[in-house]
Amino acid sequence: MQEEHHFINRSNWLRASVLGANDGILSTASIAIGVSAATDIRTTVILGAVAGLVAGAFSMAAGEYVSVSSQSDIENSDLKREAHELEVHPEEELDELAEIYENRGLTKSLAKEVAIQLTAHNALEAHARDELGINEITAAQPLTAALASGLAFTVGGTLPVLVALLAPMGSMMMAQYFFAILFLALLGALSASTGGAGITKAVLRITFWGTLAMVATAIVGHLFNVNMH
Repeated sequence: MQEEHHFINRSNWLRASVLGANDGILSTASIAIGVSAATDIRTTVILGAVAGLVAGAFSMAAGEYVSVSSQSDIENSDLKREAHELEVHPEEELDELAEIYENRGLTKSLAKEVAIQLTAHNALEAHARDELGINEITAAQPLTAALASGLAFTVGGTLPVLVALLAPMGSMMMAQYFFAILFLALLGALSASTGGAGITKAVLRITFWGTLAMVATAIVGHLFNVNMH
């Protein structure tokens, strides 16, 4: 038999990585664009971009860890509650599991037999998967998500910093926008390919919202057109 390839097992780290890299590129480039709209001093633009990169990477990692930890706490709480119910009301829980399988299309007798066998194998695992929707593939992993997100933000944010270092100041805003859109398009294509999704839709989505963000920061920079000496 030909082995099937699925992508759901990548969902946790891929989501965090794509979110981190996207934020790194977009946030840092937007800061560089906003600052360069208000000044023509390269060191100021670089300082703003680097500060945004460092703050953003730690903020992204911390935020991802806290949010995914909250999800993990909820999952663990539900599992403890379910374990208690299995201990106190095993027959009711068996009937509940059988009803789930029956609602999915099995006959009443087969649903009962499946519930009995899965309960004998690992009752908590069966209820976690089929009643609560928790399994080892999609379970929350706070540390993995935080590391993936923080590292991806750093990698993504480094690209606009390099543009700030190398691009001519006279065309800094356009250079930041051009390369940010290019980086975002490549990221969209890579994430879509890794996740087995459509590339064109992913690229259009990420570049559209990226353009809005950078235009907004450019407008802010022009509105506060101060001389940063």
